[in-house]
Amino acid sequence: MNQPLSRLPDIATLRQRCQAMAMLDAVLSPEWEDRYYSFNAAWGDAEELASMRNGSGDNWFIVFSAAGVYGQCFDHEAPNAPEVLDAVPAVFGPYVTEPAFADHTGSQAVTACFWRENDAAWGAAAADRGGDDLLELLLDGTPEAYKIWAEDYYEVDVNLAAAQHVYAMQPLTTEIVADLNPDVEISDLEDDIAEINYPR
Repeated sequence: MNQPLSRLPDIATLRQRCQAMAMLDAVLSPEWEDRYYSFNAAWGDAEELASMRNGSGDNWFIVFSAAGVYGQCFDHEAPNAPEVLDAVPAVFGPYVTEPAFADHTGSQAVTACFWRENDAAWGAAAADRGGDDLLELLLDGTPEAYKIWAEDYYEVDVNLAAAQHVYAMQPLTTEIVADLNPDVEISDLEDDIAEINYPR
């Protein structure tokens, strides 16, 4: 495994980080189309999907399933390297050809992929310039790093204590939501909370 992806945490921690980042984005950016991170806890049959889209052609997708975890990244400034998908275990085969992960031509756009079967170690494959740096905020895994990133991206102040509350997967409160975005009510987030399966 290459060095950045060697920092991937266990599956449960990875899922929680994805959910926390998606929940914070939902509070900071009420319009889904403008969000960077998202999480769909009912993406498929016993499948959850975490994703990142930066609006510039870069993305990553992470599927949590009964078989384990499969993820892939695409850096539009790196060469497309679909050959890295040849290393993916057969149990994750359906995701290698998943239409939702393809580009506008229907081709798989990928520069790095990673996977972990339950009770196994992480595996990964990447192009020479792999694009796994797109996972840096997820790999860092701290609310402090999210605060720095979100303040730059959304151009707003982010309350660190509130971000820590969400990273700890504590239920949202009126006060926490107001600390993050005074223009959003907790009632506005009902659909997002359900989609992310964030604790109530």
